[in-house]
Amino acid sequence: MISPLLFALALLAQDADSADAVAAAPPEAAAETVEAAYPPGAPRDPYGLVAWCYGALSAHKGLRDQVMPEVTRIETTFRRPGSSLEDDLKVYDELDELSAQNLALFSRAMEAAEKASPRPINAHGADSIRRGRITWSRADELPKARLAQEWMSWTLPAQCEATATVLEQRAALMGPAFDLTAEPEAAPVEAPSVDEPDAAPQDAGADSETVVEPTPGG
Repeated sequence: MISPLLFALALLAQDADSADAVAAAPPEAAAETVEAAYPPGAPRDPYGLVAWCYGALSAHKGLRDQVMPEVTRIETTFRRPGSSLEDDLKVYDELDELSAQNLALFSRAMEAAEKASPRPINAHGADSIRRGRITWSRADELPKARLAQEWMSWTLPAQCEATATVLEQRAALMGPAFDLTAEPEAAPVEAPSVDEPDAAPQDAGADSETVVEPTPGG
């Protein structure tokens, strides 16, 4: 059975990749690069980061109906030469579909990690989702134009999708190791060696000729 420590190390392995990428940089530059790789307020562990991404993206997607009238006004007023309003607005429909796909990925990754973890981590996930949604907690306080502009310019951090993909794959692979209800595999049965003294000797005559029983009156 894989220990909880090994499970944690596997889920945190991608953090080492980021560290390797900035190892050759000066200490000040390396520290700035590491900080820039994480959204403000996001947890550093993969499961927590994916939960944070779910919260931030779900809150952004939930504002769509509220901001689209103002987004349409902005796109209509500030037209790029030769551009099509219909094409530009279609981009937001495509982004909405992509958001739905990413939310499904984040949900699967979190569920896989929760099933594979040897200890409950749901509370950490719920708190991380809450921290992600705080990104848009001031939406009702902003003027419509300001909110629409921030909504239009916001992008999902690049490490969200990559981290979720790795988390789902690793948790799915390691999950069976924590399934205590699984039946143990039977040990293979080895044939006795011919040199073992307990092996019964083979009657060579029984294989070389057939004994015929006499019939009555024969």
